[in-house]
Amino acid sequence: MRYDIGIIGAGPGGYTAALAAAERGLSVVLFEEKQVGGTCLNRGCIPTKSLLHSVKQFAQIQKEVSDYPFPKEKVLAKKEETVARLRGDVEKLLKSKKVKLVNAHAYLLEHHTIVAANEQYEVEHVILASGSKVSLPPIEGVDSPYVMTSDDLLEESDLSFSSVTIIGGGVIGVECASIFLSMNLPVTILEIADHILPTMDAEIAQRLNLSLKKKGAQIVTKVSISRIDGNTVYYKDKAGKECSVTSDRILVAAGRKANICNLVNPSLALEIKRGIVGDAAGMTNISNIFVIGDAKNRNIQLAHVAEAQGRNAVSYICDKTLIKDMSVIPSCVYTDPEIASVGCTQKEAEEAGLTVHTRKTLTGANGKSVIEEAESGYVKVVLDEEDTILGAQMVCPHATELISEFAILVQKKMKLSDLREVVFPHPTVSEMISSLCE
Repeated sequence: MRYDIGIIGAGPGGYTAALAAAERGLSVVLFEEKQVGGTCLNRGCIPTKSLLHSVKQFAQIQKEVSDYPFPKEKVLAKKEETVARLRGDVEKLLKSKKVKLVNAHAYLLEHHTIVAANEQYEVEHVILASGSKVSLPPIEGVDSPYVMTSDDLLEESDLSFSSVTIIGGGVIGVECASIFLSMNLPVTILEIADHILPTMDAEIAQRLNLSLKKKGAQIVTKVSISRIDGNTVYYKDKAGKECSVTSDRILVAAGRKANICNLVNPSLALEIKRGIVGDAAGMTNISNIFVIGDAKNRNIQLAHVAEAQGRNAVSYICDKTLIKDMSVIPSCVYTDPEIASVGCTQKEAEEAGLTVHTRKTLTGANGKSVIEEAESGYVKVVLDEEDTILGAQMVCPHATELISEFAILVQKKMKLSDLREVVFPHPTVSEMISSLCE
């Protein structure tokens, strides 16, 4: 049978593209060698947030009952139940839309031929959505049995270790640190950059740095990792001094890379750098082959980016249009306090030659934040000379939910004055947005 679209990879980008294509009446075959939902659902976003939600509840209980033991088995069971439920829902949705799901490794043999489980599938268009895999840095001893990756952690059926060293202070590293700290485990974070969350606004990083240290984390930045020997990490600090830290487990959270090995026949001459090269629609140098998500070169590795790119690829295949604006992408960090940002920071705007100013409101003046006993935080907007909202950064309760409002404001190029007429409910954290107009 010949299909209109063949999609390799059933992560957020792949299954979203499959559903979008099916809704347009196209015949779709979707290939996935592991589990539907990809890294995000099975070994990333969803299990991480389930653990974070559970440990946050545990921390709240501990405020009232100080000797309450951490319910590891229940927390892990909830994580597994959440993942299984959502995976099952995606599989049911694909089946209801008559998407052909093939659980096998897929290989693009020719422009219109995909091979899986010794069978050939003829397709008109191809979408490569093979995602990413853990990137292990070239550190001597990184294969130590004491070393684990985020994939290993989130597939764990046991959290019985007593201390953790985290190599990498990016989003994965700090979210995992929040989990461990809420379990009252000693945590050390080693980051090569000047500060944790190196891709985000420095003020955000400073706030989180203080919060994590307050909870007991040891954070060392500007380090150079020398080697790992068993359960000990040897490194040089910013002064060049030789140091070491020993812990029960070592979590390497140094990023991910495109999962494109054994994906495409080299004879097709598909343009590949660190990932597969594609344009705004995802089209590669071969016109019927598209790439989306983490497999794409120089792409932002976020599930919602992959989903939007999946919809754009299908839209372009059908009628040469793009339905999602990829210029405004919210970023979220699910620590406590939550962190979120969208658009440009003050530094980025100034480096682009723009004249900007900022406005900020603090959580200490917000009733709902005080009720929820939130840590010190803020909402900040970056404005141009005409008060057009260029970006926003948030460190406050529910920041990951509220950032969508700013995404709309930035995408629509709205002004701060447009918010002055809006009535916000009380008491809510969203009132902080209204406070920016005062």
